[in-house]
Amino acid sequence: MASKVDKRWLLVSVTTAGAAPSLRMQVWRKLKGLGALYLQQSVCLLPNRPAVATAVAELGERVRSDGGRMRVVHVEIAEEPERDAVAEEMSAAIDQEYAEVLERLPSFFAELEMEAGRGRAVFAEVEESEADLERFRSWVAKIEARDYFGAPQGDRVRGELKRAAEALAAFEATALACEDQGDAGA
Repeated sequence: MASKVDKRWLLVSVTTAGAAPSLRMQVWRKLKGLGALYLQQSVCLLPNRPAVATAVAELGERVRSDGGRMRVVHVEIAEEPERDAVAEEMSAAIDQEYAEVLERLPSFFAELEMEAGRGRAVFAEVEESEADLERFRSWVAKIEARDYFGAPQGDRVRGELKRAAEALAAFEATALACEDQGDAGA
């Protein structure tokens, strides 16, 4: 069976010497944000997919306009074991990111439990928790955008986000019930 991993890749080499000092950090962040696998300093691989190629081309224009140099070479990784190894390395990096989300999500649940236990299921707490959940969703969306090969922890993270949304909905229902009781007592 043939590998489902991309054969076509972008090999990106960037030099920011002589450019604005902030350019190096901006380039690194953008390439990491795209899911780049660094082979060595300033040289990385990305799957050659339309959205990635467009983002890399736009980055290249910016690098050149800011005084740096960027070269993008289209390569093909012919050997299936090598393609699979690259994909596994990229997925492992994504799994580390997902693991960080999984490490931080319990604090979201703990906060809801603590506030409900203290009788503080109020609108302000609902809004705050809603904002926290949205930050988690945004963070996971960014990770998913560079999860080209379906990292194993992705499904678990999506399940935990769903559970978080359900917990928030229950907390919100409690807050509404508390408010209704307060209105009835007034």
